Amino acid sequence: MFQDESHLMGGDIEGYVWGKTNQRVEVPVVNEREKQTYFGALDLVEGKVVVQAHEKGNTECQIAYLNFLMEHYEHKRLLILWDGASYHRSHKLREFLSELNDGLPESQWRIHCVRFAPNQPKQNPIEDVWLQAKNWLRQYSAWFSSFRPMKQLFELFFTLDVFDFPKIHMYGSFSKIK
Repeated sequence: MFQDESHLMGGDIEGYVWGKTNQRVEVPVVNEREKQTYFGALDLVEGKVVVQAHEKGNTECQIAYLNFLMEHYEHKRLLILWDGASYHRSHKLREFLSELNDGLPESQWRIHCVRFAPNQPKQNPIEDVWLQAKNWLRQYSAWFSSFRPMKQLFELFFTLDVFDFPKIHMYGSFSKIK
């Protein structure tokens, strides 16, 4: 599973601006109070994304999300590929994984985590899922009278299973491990 966090903000739907070709244009978000953090994991075997809203991106929320994934994938071992966020490397998270996998050989760990190379978001296909979801929101921006329906539509997007972009295929196909 390719895992990452995304922060949905009220200004995300206002993402179109004019700029020079091949140059990134950044737009400041004025109202940061309207925001929601989501943890998500792209399961390449099933072709699904498992998303859960959290208060913020930190160690406690990351551990809560890993527990959520274990409930969602009951009786399965999980391989999590993620970036080097500080809370992915924290002492508290390492303790959680150590207790979870205590006494088991590595081949039987309940959760095994692998970090991508530093500063390489292009390696993680979930980044494209977040972008696809936000672009989809922008198409329906006229419907939003407040942040709440924007969040609801964002969450609905992940139930549609419409993920198809080049990066999703760059790791080849996976078979189910028994």
